[in-house]
Amino acid sequence: MIKIDNLFHYYSQGKDNETIALDGVNLEINEGEFVVILGHNGCGKSTLAKHLNSLLLPGKGDVVIDGLDSKDESKLWEIRKKVGMVFQNPDNQLVATTVEEDVAFGMENLGISQDLMKERITEVLEKVNMADYRNKPPHLLSGGQKQRIAIAGIIAMRPAYLVLDEPTAMLDPEGRREVIDTIIQLNKEEGLTIVLITHFMEEAVLADRLVVMEQGKVVLQGSPREVFSKVEDLKKLRLDIPQVTEIAYALNKIDNTFPSDILTIEEMVERLCQ
Repeated sequence: MIKIDNLFHYYSQGKDNETIALDGVNLEINEGEFVVILGHNGCGKSTLAKHLNSLLLPGKGDVVIDGLDSKDESKLWEIRKKVGMVFQNPDNQLVATTVEEDVAFGMENLGISQDLMKERITEVLEKVNMADYRNKPPHLLSGGQKQRIAIAGIIAMRPAYLVLDEPTAMLDPEGRREVIDTIIQLNKEEGLTIVLITHFMEEAVLADRLVVMEQGKVVLQGSPREVFSKVEDLKKLRLDIPQVTEIAYALNKIDNTFPSDILTIEEMVERLCQ
């Protein structure tokens, strides 16, 4: 479990001038969960993500990962082994001349044996549907393929948690679908705990739980159905709503027996056919 207790983070903007990026955040992330963090730019999402594997340390409060306190410097290496990070631009995480070498890079830093590395490379490339690209140069891959290789390199190190900071923001729709399918598979079939930061609502509806942030605080959380049913609250927070949910909300205003918490096209079609 990741437990965040009264977390504050401050960014210095010169002498005697600090900005509060995180303002008393309290949050728990349970083993095996798929959690999506939402909020407009500057709300603290990425700052929070960097606290989860100790790229940033608390100004006040605590971040504890499986009993390891991030303020204990002797535990930082162990925390970073437990929590893998994938960022927005995959080119920033690809460092080698072939896909195989890139996936091996993190494992080499952990001192994993050559034989075990070869086994894991094969295993993780199959998991992200990139086995056929093992000997390809990463720079020749599409954006979605590059991001899947970045994910493969992280999960090869066997983290307990995978944190992804807007991993589909720079991708076309096909690349986004490839990456999200991979994330869901890792969560549902492999049991990997996922924390995803995104601004795409169609990705958010797939989560177990949504966490909505505003001005460094957690202001809403719950299942996608619970959160997206609060249409007016989300609009006040300047957040988008799944298009089908907005249609259901409008229909509910005309006929209050029509459910306003529809999340998918399939649900909408089923309800209209009734």
